[in-house]
Amino acid sequence: MRDFFSGGPGGEGVRPAAVAAVAGVGFGLWALSGVYIVQPNEQAVVTTFGAYSRSEGPGIRYHLPTPIERVEKVPVTSLNRIDIGGVGEADVPEESLMLTGDENIVDLDFSVTWRVADASKYLFTLRDPDVSVKAAAESAMREVVGKSELQPILTTGRGQVQAQTAELMQKTLDSWGAGISVVEVQIRSANPPQEVAAAFRDVNSAGQDQESARNEANTYRNRVVNEAKGDAAKLIQSAEAYREQSVREATGDVARFNQIYDEYRRAPGVTKDRLYIETMQRVLANSNKVVIDGKGASAPIILPPDVFRPRTSARPAEAPAAAAPAQPSAPAQQGAAR
Repeated sequence: MRDFFSGGPGGEGVRPAAVAAVAGVGFGLWALSGVYIVQPNEQAVVTTFGAYSRSEGPGIRYHLPTPIERVEKVPVTSLNRIDIGGVGEADVPEESLMLTGDENIVDLDFSVTWRVADASKYLFTLRDPDVSVKAAAESAMREVVGKSELQPILTTGRGQVQAQTAELMQKTLDSWGAGISVVEVQIRSANPPQEVAAAFRDVNSAGQDQESARNEANTYRNRVVNEAKGDAAKLIQSAEAYREQSVREATGDVARFNQIYDEYRRAPGVTKDRLYIETMQRVLANSNKVVIDGKGASAPIILPPDVFRPRTSARPAEAPAAAAPAQPSAPAQQGAAR
């Protein structure tokens, strides 16, 4: 080894070949120092003498060794979160107290989730990304809350406030060229100030009572309307059934009259007698009177006492049977003679 570095047999000086070999090894190690690996969740930013040169994606990459080029890796898939208004019991009134559009004050705590969208802009545009994102979030939330009423913010309007805040934040960061993408804005709590919390609870209770009364009224209205519709449908069906029955009965009466008229035209006398007999049969069907044809009577007729009892429609009286001739009494003989 000593002979390799020595310049001659006397050991004086250094061989040029040895110097070149050492220099070559050093240069090779220096050149290999530019090899680097970018992970799947990262984006590499390469600078040349401090100025932005290019961005590299995941994989095995190479840059000119230091100090010519330098590389900085930025996680672009990791989610970052900033809490505004305080965390837990540690409230920050300077951040959480906001004025609403209807001139009320709301104590609002929210969080912002964001990630890096462009590594080069993220590194060279913002000096302190967390402070910039927090300032943009607080400004956007105050603007959105200033255009909204208090009641929706406390109850059902949070989703709309969150969406509007995220959209306004994104516009602000894009105008700065921050290279940041807003993933989500979430309101953690929204309450009136402690000094007026009791009054707001009373207002909420009154609103709930009003909603309950409205629901009960709607339920009663629906029940009454449905019952009325059912009764109306029943009446309509009854009327239609009565109409159909009346039409059919009238049609039957017309047909029966036409038949009787045809028979009357063919035999007027017979038809008159038949109609008279049928009419008298219907009239005298429930009558207690007994009609006796006295023509050609040779003996008195004795009627049973059941003939003169009242008759009912459920059990019509049977026709009286003629009794056997017997010795009549004087009043009976006189009635028969008449």
